[in-house]
Amino acid sequence: MATTVPTFTAAQVRAAEAPLLAGGVPLMRRAAAALAEVIAEQNPERMLVPAGPGDNGGDALFAAADIAARGVPVDILRTSDRVHEEALRAAMEAGATGIRLDELDPAVYDVIVDGILGIGARGALRGQARDAVSALLSASAAVVIAVDLPSGLDADTGAADDVVLAATTTVTFGAVKAGLTRGEGPRLCGRIVLVDIGLKVNPDDAVGEATVAEKRAG
Repeated sequence: MATTVPTFTAAQVRAAEAPLLAGGVPLMRRAAAALAEVIAEQNPERMLVPAGPGDNGGDALFAAADIAARGVPVDILRTSDRVHEEALRAAMEAGATGIRLDELDPAVYDVIVDGILGIGARGALRGQARDAVSALLSASAAVVIAVDLPSGLDADTGAADDVVLAATTTVTFGAVKAGLTRGEGPRLCGRIVLVDIGLKVNPDDAVGEATVAEKRAG
């Protein structure tokens, strides 16, 4: 059911996360569990997770571990030399397989989980990440699930260049980021699923509003 909710800047979201992270609240695990359930609804037959160096990559990899443990073939494509090592280890131990960019065949996947960049990123995709998304733009038949926001979309302004993987669904955590409703956001984010992971954001500080397809507890 569609629900109208407030939107916030990346800085506001990070400020709301800070005391929870300092207190040891497992925000990433909460986010990944909810993400895995959204992925599972697609009944994936073979899934690709392009994973970057930040928390979005960690979310995606922990969710990949859950999906791989259900018996689904999952391939992991690292888009950076750095990666969330604990989450990667969990995915590989659950049965996921690491692949290189030169081994990528976009046509074999029915679900792609975009965990390349998060709200801290600014500007166009670069390097390995840009090469990976350029290759994946040919995978038009795949359902694309963006982790928090499509990689390369500015979390505040919605600015994006031409190398961004448009999402079928964006699973966003804690609060809807303003960029999902501005600029190129509406074109690139697909339906928005908002997951409650326990953030305390003051609606009086909102910078806009968004219609989300679904609102879930973490």
